[in-house]
Amino acid sequence: MSAHLYSGPTGKVRWFARRFGWSEIFLLPLRKLASPIVRPFLRPREFEYRGERLQCVYENYNVTWSNERCAELPIARWHLAQTEGPVLEVGNVLGHYGPHSHTVIDKYETAPSVINADITQWQTDWRFALIISISTFEHIGFDDEAEGDSGEKIRGAIAACRALLAPDGCLVITVPLGYNPALDDLIANETLGANEARFLLRHSHREWREASPNKALGTKYGKPFPYANGLWIAQFNAPS
Repeated sequence: MSAHLYSGPTGKVRWFARRFGWSEIFLLPLRKLASPIVRPFLRPREFEYRGERLQCVYENYNVTWSNERCAELPIARWHLAQTEGPVLEVGNVLGHYGPHSHTVIDKYETAPSVINADITQWQTDWRFALIISISTFEHIGFDDEAEGDSGEKIRGAIAACRALLAPDGCLVITVPLGYNPALDDLIANETLGANEARFLLRHSHREWREASPNKALGTKYGKPFPYANGLWIAQFNAPS
């Protein structure tokens, strides 16, 4: 299996500091310790998505109340609720927040029922009504040791996912803006072939609002709030 940049005893610390800043090495453990105390006192927040009001999800795992996962989880759950038919998740995320029955593929993370494989090389006869991926595509070719252009690898992963869709199926991915420069360029230039794209901007620690591409593009990662300050949510239909 391929190595990840944060493989090894010290690799994860170096990778984390490079991506999130040295201060987060100290702040993240503090948030984790404070999470069970803080969560009960947080005011519920909602945001608009596709004309509906979704409630932010606050969980102890990955301290979702302090980062973009509080918006990504309800978006993913919304799409799951609209879907009838087989579902594939690329990147093992939803399983950390409750039981599910869909198929999960993850190149690196080992867990019960998770298929450890590269989506671009995985062979299956299954075809899916929905393929969902939460904050995973920004890591492709950027946080692993594979040589080559990150943007081209992301294109390849999208094409591989679309090839696994049922005729009326769709691929939905969420990614943080400002994390992977190559991916940001592809989003800004609209060259990934998304059939539909939406943007969310962070206006406070737990306040997210839909925004126009002009306002969202160029959003910094880690500033002014920790982790993502903007999200791109894209839908890709099955090849015609």
